[in-house]
Amino acid sequence: MNELLQQFLIESRELAEHATDDLLALEHAPRDAELLDSVLRAMHTLKGSAGIVEFFEMEQAVHAAEDALGAARRNLGVPERAVIAQGLACLDQVMEWLDAIARTGELPRAAAAARPVQHDWSAALLERHPDALPLATTAIRYIPDADCFFQGEDPIAHITALPQLLAFEMQPAQPWPPLAALDPFRCNLVLLALTSASLESIADHMRGVSGKHDIAALSSQGQRLDQSLTAAARHVLASQLALVDGSPPPPFGHLASAAITASNVLRFCGGDAEADRLAGIAAMDRADMHAALRAALSGLLADPPEEKSAAGRAPQPAVRSSRTEGTPRTLRVPAERVDALVRLTGELTVARNALSHLARLAALQGNSLAPLLKARDAAFGQLTSQLQRAVLTLRVMPLRAVFQRFPRLLREISEELGKAIQLKTIGEDTEADKAVAEALFEPLLHVVRNAADHGVEDPALRARQGKPPTATIEIRAARQGDQVLVEVADDGRGMDVDRIRQTARDRGLATEDVLGSMTEEEIIELAFAPGFSTAGAVTHLSGRGMGMDVVRTVVERLGGRVSIQSQAGKGTTVRFMLPFSVMMTTVMSVQAGGQMFGVPLDSVVEAIRLPRSALSAVGAARAVVIRDQTIPVVDLSQMLGDHDRVPDSTETTLVITSFAGQRCGLEVDKVGEHLDIILKPLDGLLAGTPGISGTTLLGDGRVLLVLDVGEMLQ
Repeated sequence: MNELLQQFLIESRELAEHATDDLLALEHAPRDAELLDSVLRAMHTLKGSAGIVEFFEMEQAVHAAEDALGAARRNLGVPERAVIAQGLACLDQVMEWLDAIARTGELPRAAAAARPVQHDWSAALLERHPDALPLATTAIRYIPDADCFFQGEDPIAHITALPQLLAFEMQPAQPWPPLAALDPFRCNLVLLALTSASLESIADHMRGVSGKHDIAALSSQGQRLDQSLTAAARHVLASQLALVDGSPPPPFGHLASAAITASNVLRFCGGDAEADRLAGIAAMDRADMHAALRAALSGLLADPPEEKSAAGRAPQPAVRSSRTEGTPRTLRVPAERVDALVRLTGELTVARNALSHLARLAALQGNSLAPLLKARDAAFGQLTSQLQRAVLTLRVMPLRAVFQRFPRLLREISEELGKAIQLKTIGEDTEADKAVAEALFEPLLHVVRNAADHGVEDPALRARQGKPPTATIEIRAARQGDQVLVEVADDGRGMDVDRIRQTARDRGLATEDVLGSMTEEEIIELAFAPGFSTAGAVTHLSGRGMGMDVVRTVVERLGGRVSIQSQAGKGTTVRFMLPFSVMMTTVMSVQAGGQMFGVPLDSVVEAIRLPRSALSAVGAARAVVIRDQTIPVVDLSQMLGDHDRVPDSTETTLVITSFAGQRCGLEVDKVGEHLDIILKPLDGLLAGTPGISGTTLLGDGRVLLVLDVGEMLQ
């Protein structure tokens, strides 16, 4: 993919997302002129960008959507819901095209507009001027700058001076204000015209004018006759074209004769409209006749198009607007370069750890340089930590990129369910690591779907309960230290604890005695059990039992935690506590089987030392009871393949970890220090090794493998 296409892809995504957000907001505030203007600006810039990379299918689709919204503004000032829906459909198609470009690195040339917006200014112009139909070959729409008069321009005179002008119209660009408020020095016009001149000559005529203009070549009327023309008729027409194309151009009498001959042939074949067109050309002046006759005959003999518009004129790729909107002044850096910088910072951290190790060795040996090394190590460590944090902020992104995908999704879900639901987002500017933000969409989607399907009541039931008929789902985000808090809250019915208890009983998730002794909070935690669902029927939204367990798994793989708070009749809140960065993490070093490993500190509950007699055999496994809770115990050395290890002490060290709401004790030989590291994922032959999330280097040069506790214990 070349740089121009990369830039187009980045800018177009931003513009399409911006336009989608504004259209969704416009649906709730249709009289907000600023919102409509914002949508039109984004559409116009998107169209111009598509034209620059010669993606004409996208240019035409966005152009049609822009026309529909612009017409709504000019005519009524308030776009109808159907027009907004057309705009959203167009933007959906644009996003599909952009995804295809990202996958293939090329423009989807063969793509047809799967969701066309049916609005064609040139076809509508032709319908209003049927007398120009036989001769028109080019249509133009010109919107001058509002301050064009101050630039010495006369837009009406410029358009009426078009070569071979057939029809001319003026419309207000915006509804006319009251006469007392009218500014005579501002141009408020849209100028439309039909000509029989070529597209190239019209483009030359319009070059250098202010504002924007669109020029469309009109397919020949004669193309509709193609199937009815006999071989003899086509031969005669081809002969007339050869005469017209002669060099030097034939005399005036020859041109008129060729036009009349072609007209008679077409009338014989049943093409009266086309015959009238050629007869009209025969009556032109010589200066205009030559080009018009050549264009008409060429069109008649051209291969028929696969599809034509209802008006018989299909706009061809339009000449781009002479001006596009400015783009935000931002510096875009590919993610790969940022990741490379993060890796280099990790190497610098390793070098700093090595310096720290040397300082400790010097102190142990009584070297006189030890105090100086220690001081320099402290200063270097401070600078390295600042650099780490600065570099990691390059990977962060606002959660707005995740949140802005939900208004459209919730709109479709609420329409399908027949429920009135509004979405509120708070804290969109909260930042998180790119990996966290990108992985967050899937669990949030599960929770939002559950809230809409299970949590929110039908409008009639809400009315009987004294609730507003429109339910509210809130997505909130906030930064809390090194953690990011994300919540999804609804004002629905809340979770039915009795129904969860009954479902758990029916599925054998717990015995009757255990269920009877559990608190409401513990019962709600059962919703995270694999395959758990209280839905009575399976739909494409829910009911498959693949929701909350997936949510917890994804969140915990990110190093986060998920919990639920629910109140009957008032609603449910699902809370995600996520790490700010997945690259920089704190680990506890442990030793097992003669090797050093790192255990992510987020998954560590505590580290304790117990007599081996405290471990009890449970079948082939072992467990320990800590504060009245039975916790399974796994020997880390044996798990990693060292089955011959013989305990050399009457005591054991356990690192109690937590994953998916369950606790497990890792038996290790020794617990070491806490380390702040930049995690390097495994690559090469070791890529995908189960139970290992990444590596880092210790100060003495040894490799520290960081364990993926969740995967190890599954």
